[in-house]
Amino acid sequence: MTTFDLRSLALRSGEERREAVEVELEPLVLGGQEYAPEPSLAPAELSVTKASSGTVFELAFRVSLHGPCFRCLGDATLPLSLRLREYQAADPGDDDELATEYLADDLLDVSAWARDAIALALPDKILCRPDCAGLCPVCGGDLNAEPHEHVQEEPDPRWSVLRAFASSDAAREQYEE
Repeated sequence: MTTFDLRSLALRSGEERREAVEVELEPLVLGGQEYAPEPSLAPAELSVTKASSGTVFELAFRVSLHGPCFRCLGDATLPLSLRLREYQAADPGDDDELATEYLADDLLDVSAWARDAIALALPDKILCRPDCAGLCPVCGGDLNAEPHEHVQEEPDPRWSVLRAFASSDAAREQYEE
């Protein structure tokens, strides 16, 4: 876990300090699948600006997540370039909007901040490529490697009476009631 001690900066109002930090990132688990960040120790730039009303924190880093594609389960890589900003008021009172959850006792939890930002930056589906065809619902084959279709089999003749009833007017009337 990467933390940054703000006491080491000793900033006065109006001052800004930029620091190079390495953010320790843990794998994310989405839908039971693990997505590993690369690099796991991401180089980042942390900027701390002291104002009369509080402190502004900015963090910028790049990371790639590696894991299975949501459609075909093949390898997927998602590059992310993040620029984050948090604010901590000098006297936040009871207002949660004026306090950052990543700051406690002058220690900024950079790893938790980066992890939450990565999770918020994720798309709905992580895909190996935008036009991923996925897996065949019948045989489970990879449709990217071998596009194919299955011939529809003739239905079992023992179900013909039920099919005839379902398509009859009596079945429709019973359904509408």
